[in-house]
Amino acid sequence: MSDSGDGGPASDPAALPSFRIGVLGRGTVGGAFTTLLAEHAPRVQAITGLAPVISGVISRRSGPPFAELLADSDLIVELIGGIEPARTWVLEALAAGRHVVTANKQLLSRHGEELYAAARQAGVQLRFEGAVAGVVPVVRVLMESLAGARITRIHGIVNGTTNFVLSEMARLGWSYEQALAEAQRLGYAEADPTEDIDGTDAAAKMAILARLAFDAPVHLDQVRYEGIAHITADDMAYAREFGLGLKLVGTAERLPGGISVRVHPLFLSPGHPLASVGGPFNAVTLEGEEFTEITLSGPGAGGPQTATAVLGDVVSAMIPPASAPMATVALAMVDDVESAFYIHLAVADEPGVLAEVARLLAVHDVSVRSVLQRGLGEEAALAMVTHKVLESRCAAAVAAIAELEVIRRPPRVIRVLEEEFL
Repeated sequence: MSDSGDGGPASDPAALPSFRIGVLGRGTVGGAFTTLLAEHAPRVQAITGLAPVISGVISRRSGPPFAELLADSDLIVELIGGIEPARTWVLEALAAGRHVVTANKQLLSRHGEELYAAARQAGVQLRFEGAVAGVVPVVRVLMESLAGARITRIHGIVNGTTNFVLSEMARLGWSYEQALAEAQRLGYAEADPTEDIDGTDAAAKMAILARLAFDAPVHLDQVRYEGIAHITADDMAYAREFGLGLKLVGTAERLPGGISVRVHPLFLSPGHPLASVGGPFNAVTLEGEEFTEITLSGPGAGGPQTATAVLGDVVSAMIPPASAPMATVALAMVDDVESAFYIHLAVADEPGVLAEVARLLAVHDVSVRSVLQRGLGEEAALAMVTHKVLESRCAAAVAAIAELEVIRRPPRVIRVLEEEFL
C-alpha cells in the first residue's frame, strides 16, 4: 500500500464516489479556496471517503446560471459577499437540500435566523467558520466543543485591519492616518476600509458569536459599535503612562435583565489575554460558568486564512451532522453597562480647571482612579481613568464638562477593561 504523504493511505479518486462543490465568488477567498481544495484533495478523500470536485464557479456577472450550478452540486460554497444575490442563492440551495458553507458575516448577522431555520427545515448543514476571525476556530468551539457549557462573556479582537493600525500607533508613535496608510500598503486594509475602521465588520462578527453563545437571536442592528478614527497618538502615549494597551474589542456578555453586545476601542491591562495580540492577528476570549477563560488566537482576514476555515467547514459538511440550533430564548438587549473610562480633555492653561472638572465628575458620581496633567498653553491637557461606573453616568458627566468654557475641544472617551487572568 502506498502512502499519500500526509499520514493517510492514498486513494484512487476514480474509485471513490464524488462530492460536487459549487462555488459562488471568484474573488480573493474564492480563488484561494479552489486552489486549497486541489492541494488537499487527497487528505479530504482519506478523511471522508469522497472525492471532492469543483462542479462550477460563478460570480454576480459571470458563469452559468445559478440553477444549473445548483443542479450539479452537493454543496454550495458562498463567497460572493454582500446580501443579494447571496441570500436568495443560499436560501434556494438550502431548500433544494444542499449543504451550504459561507464566510458572509453581513448576511448571517442580518438574516441568520431565516437561514438557520431553512437549514433545519431541509435537514442540511449551514456552516460559517470563515465568517468570524479567519482561521481561528471560534465558531466550531462554541457550536460543538462548548455546546454543554454556559458562556457568560466573550471578548474578541475580530478585525485584523484595526488591530494592525492600533498596534503600529502604539509601537511607532504614528498617527491614525500614518498607520492606516501602512495597513493599506501591506494589504491589511482595503482601498475603502470604512467597514473595518468604523466597527461595522467587527459588529457583524460579534452578532454571530453572541447568537451562538447565548442561543438568542441577535441582529446586527442591535449591536452598539464605534470605530477607531478618533484615536490619536496622544491617547497611545497616555495609555503607556497608565500601563494600558488599546485594542478595538467586541464584547458579548450576559447581564442581569438580558445581554449586551457592543464593539468599541478598549484599554486593556497588560495581564489580559488580548493585550499582547498584535498586528493583523485576531483573538477571542471565552468565559463561562464551568471554566475561567479560554483564548483562541491566530491570523484573521486574508484569502488563504479564510479559505482554510471554509475548507474545514466543507470537510465537516461531508461528514454530517451540525447546523445552528433553533434559538431557545428571547433576551433583552442591555445598553447601559458598567465600565471604567479613560477621559482626555484639552483644557485652558489656567488655575482651577482640575477642580471644576472634579466637581462635575462628583456631581454625577464618577470616581477617578488616576489623573495626569500634561503640557502648557495650547497644549495643556488632562487625562484620567475612572473607576467602574454606568456608561450613562459617565456620558452625563462628560457632556457637562464639555460645556465648560475651559474645555478647548470635544472630550475623548475610551472604555477601560482592568481585568486580568492568571
